[in-house]
Amino acid sequence: MDVVLSGLALVVLSPLLALAALGIWLSDKGQIFYQARLAGRDGRPFTMYKLRTMRADHGTFRSVITADHDPRVFRFGAWLRRAKVDELPQLINILRGEMSIVGPRPEHPRIVDQYYAPEHRRLLQVRPGLTSPGTLYDYAHGEAMVGRADPERAYVERLLPLRLALDLVYVGRASLAYDLALIGRTVALIVAVVCGRRRFGDPPEMAEARRLLGATGDPVPSRNTATA
Repeated sequence: MDVVLSGLALVVLSPLLALAALGIWLSDKGQIFYQARLAGRDGRPFTMYKLRTMRADHGTFRSVITADHDPRVFRFGAWLRRAKVDELPQLINILRGEMSIVGPRPEHPRIVDQYYAPEHRRLLQVRPGLTSPGTLYDYAHGEAMVGRADPERAYVERLLPLRLALDLVYVGRASLAYDLALIGRTVALIVAVVCGRRRFGDPPEMAEARRLLGATGDPVPSRNTATA
């Protein structure tokens, strides 16, 4: 399913990718693709491809976490991020067998080394994915929770625990039917965001994710405590 759907998607979406590449070049001349070294299955690093949405010159801002209204993101790049068009090159990673359409979100190796607890290693036993419950929660609530003042600290204290717990719920329930449902939820959420919706409720996995957090003794973050 991964190979067939990602191959078809690349063919169908190639005109959109070409337009996005032109927009990036006109907005901030430089390379079109951004390559991130992330932790994949079994913790092995791989290169994940995205369309570049940040300025080539980052100045002094070097965080691996994108802040709310991050100054590095140029205007057209912000639209690409909002519509998730910047994620489409990951279909190449899926064709190469490095990712799946649905699976836990891949993470920066430094964050894996420093912040993954033993139970989170289960997420590294499967291929990372383009979408997952944790990815969808991050998309809907992430920037508000991370804020602007100290995005990396806010990410690891507030957003990361919930995202990891949500993806643990996915790994425990994984099935073809669940994957198809998550693909449908992903499309619906992107359409809602592009159409201007800004407030979203908790995902259906949240109750179980919070129970997992409680069982491990981790504090349960709230998206209402985001940095201004």
